[in-house]
Amino acid sequence: MVNSKKAYYSISEVCSLTGLEPHVLRYWESEFSQLRPKKNRAGNRAYRQKDIDVVNYIKFLLYDEKFTIPGAKKKLSETRDIPQTEQLKLDLPETPEPSAVQEHECTPESKPEDKSWEIDQIRSELSSILSMLKS
Repeated sequence: MVNSKKAYYSISEVCSLTGLEPHVLRYWESEFSQLRPKKNRAGNRAYRQKDIDVVNYIKFLLYDEKFTIPGAKKKLSETRDIPQTEQLKLDLPETPEPSAVQEHECTPESKPEDKSWEIDQIRSELSSILSMLKS
């Protein structure tokens, strides 16, 4: 287990523990019925240790064993007991203490460099699509 003292983990903590991005976790929730974290009163996901074990098992099947999503779904539905994280030979990031995990805050130093040329290109493409739709 990652930290048996804690009952629930936020999505950012689970991302830090598993090395996955939040959008990957949200997508897997839509694909795998076994991954259904509870939501707290604020509507935020609250992952239990069992959920983290499921996430790591899915990651193991998809990334290490090279299963497809349908193949991983089938394997997961056939598996009675999800292996605990320690039982899987996963390449996980160094586990920080949950108190050390912080939400990412966008500061002026962390803003991406100026991408105005990309914005202009997108605007141009959208304009051409709009004119095609109008005709």
